[in-house]
Amino acid sequence: MKKNVIVSLADSNYFELLDELVDSIKSFEKSKETAICILDAGLTIDQKKILSKKVDEIKPAEWDIEVPTIKVLGKEWLKSQVSRAFLPKYFPNYEKYLWIDCDAWVNDWSSIELYFKACENGKLGITQTLGPGYKIMSKVNWLFGKVAIIKSQNFKHAIKSKIGITKARKLAFAPHINIGVFSLEKNSPGWSSWQKNLEQTLKSGNIFGSEGLAINMSVYIDNLETEFLPLGCNWIASNLLPKFDETLNTFVEPYLPNYKIGIMHLAAGIWDGDRDMRIDKDVKINIQSIQKNLLSKSLRFGL
Repeated sequence: MKKNVIVSLADSNYFELLDELVDSIKSFEKSKETAICILDAGLTIDQKKILSKKVDEIKPAEWDIEVPTIKVLGKEWLKSQVSRAFLPKYFPNYEKYLWIDCDAWVNDWSSIELYFKACENGKLGITQTLGPGYKIMSKVNWLFGKVAIIKSQNFKHAIKSKIGITKARKLAFAPHINIGVFSLEKNSPGWSSWQKNLEQTLKSGNIFGSEGLAINMSVYIDNLETEFLPLGCNWIASNLLPKFDETLNTFVEPYLPNYKIGIMHLAAGIWDGDRDMRIDKDVKINIQSIQKNLLSKSLRFGL
């Protein structure tokens, strides 16, 4: 019986990305020891047939917390903003859960091992969007050259979600935590903390981003014990482009010592004009190699 599971979710529009994520996981021999489970938020019958040959379980995602119908009409994929906080309910036969967004893929298995190690003893394993080369963490509007109006991601979402100014201030300059990749044990107190905060953020704020705000609240307000993993364990390419090692034929971090990227995450898209690499396989961008060459490459798995 497999003890650890990797879970993701997609609708029909993101099926190709989900399929690539699964293929990236299965490209490693050690993946045979880990289950792969999928939450279906609008996949077609044919798409589920393809996935069923590769993964252990596929279950329909639900609205585990009631939300106004008008906010989610025709947007089944938004279930990812709720259902990922209830993974043990969907797949109860595992001890450790690792969530990976479908627009991410695994480049180095050591990151998978780190996430499963990080969540031991009830801790949350996760990565902050903060690291070498990040030049802007928050936006500020200056009045009269002296008064600052905060526009950080956490603060903006907190105010819109009406969680209270005291809590919003605690989050204002806390390094943002991306919920696209995280790990938790089955019996971790993190699930109940996250679910409690998610119920609050869903009441007034947008559905999209509510789960991220809720987990930031769990870490920075509820003081959920957290193991912060290196940036390469959830490399958000739209924040900082990687480099490519032509000798090793792999993506690496852009600064010395150019560690190999563990999980490549295309959150927010990689754009060429109005074309998003997540949707259009033909989109390529220019990135530097550590051998000092300019390369035209896709950041998707296997391309």
